[in-house]
Amino acid sequence: MLVGKQSLVAPELFITKTLTIIMRIIFLTILLLLINFKGGSQVSKIEPGFSKIEYAELLKISTRQSDSLYNKELPAPEKFNRIYISQVLGLDNRWELWTSPDSIAAISIRGTTLKTESWIENFFAAMLPASGIIHLSDNQIYKYHLSNNNRASVHAGWLIGSLCLFQDILPKIDSSLSKGINDFYIIGHSQGGAISYLLTSMLYDLKARDIRYKNLTIKTYASAAPKPGNLYYAYEYEALTQKGWAFNVVNSADWVPEGPFSIQTTNDYNTLNPFKYVDEALKKTSFPKNIILKHVYNQLDKPTKKAQNKFNKNLGQHMAKQIQNYFPDFKSPTFQESTNYVRVGKTVVLFADKEYYKVFPNNEGEIWQHHKFEAYFYLLEKL
Repeated sequence: MLVGKQSLVAPELFITKTLTIIMRIIFLTILLLLINFKGGSQVSKIEPGFSKIEYAELLKISTRQSDSLYNKELPAPEKFNRIYISQVLGLDNRWELWTSPDSIAAISIRGTTLKTESWIENFFAAMLPASGIIHLSDNQIYKYHLSNNNRASVHAGWLIGSLCLFQDILPKIDSSLSKGINDFYIIGHSQGGAISYLLTSMLYDLKARDIRYKNLTIKTYASAAPKPGNLYYAYEYEALTQKGWAFNVVNSADWVPEGPFSIQTTNDYNTLNPFKYVDEALKKTSFPKNIILKHVYNQLDKPTKKAQNKFNKNLGQHMAKQIQNYFPDFKSPTFQESTNYVRVGKTVVLFADKEYYKVFPNNEGEIWQHHKFEAYFYLLEKL
């Protein structure tokens, strides 16, 4: 009887132990799934929101670029060390990679230099679609996507600079990610600031379509940057970064952020707007009032469209020929019928007050007085 009793109990113990093991495995599996779900994107070491200390450190990095605004007396970065300097790319563009001991990277974009091609890049200011193809040469055909809005447009010259730099930047990002560096600042001053906008858009597009970059964190400081695109580009850029991941820092006395020339025509308005119904409304207006109103409307509408055409001719078609001096096989794309440049991103104003003008007066001929790093550091300290 004892043997029979043992033979009945043994299977029950076996089943109980087996079920316990299975339940533990299920519990651990669920726990791991929950951890992975919650931590699918790694916790960033970079926090959203403007930081005076953060921007100061990145501005110090920007001063190390050997462009026309460089000054060896300016303070050096305290936290970051430079680990890479690119070759000169595009139209005298260059970038640097800096890293910190706590595994954060900074991509620093050089601004305008004294070379002719750098200024040609600035003045190639006709607008191109924010998504399309650029044919610089037979070996440099770039497909790009900076916006989902087909009305979004960007500066042609800075787009070329951004695309040339991006080809060199991406392998370094890949290498950094393999080393566990997922957090990146982007800093650029002046032309470098304009390019930083477009590079940011390229990286957000990469995050959206390639799972390998899902853990990439990007925080951008466009410093003293001119306007990179139109209102529809601005809307999407700001929507992507509006939770504190991108800033446009300007000295209120600096003229550079006010450029390029901006021309708004009735074609630049959203699809539903009153101007598209003007002709229909005039048909319902009695004679001769309709003739008078049509004349007044044309006097307001036609000059801006004529100015827009001249802009594309001089800063589009003519400048495209200058690009061919550096890229002989460059194929000039079709320009947008828009030059409605706007300020992009969350703006942090470094306000030039009376005390500022005592240190940095409006001296005739000194057009870079309020654009140089010293002016930005001075106002940042007072912020």
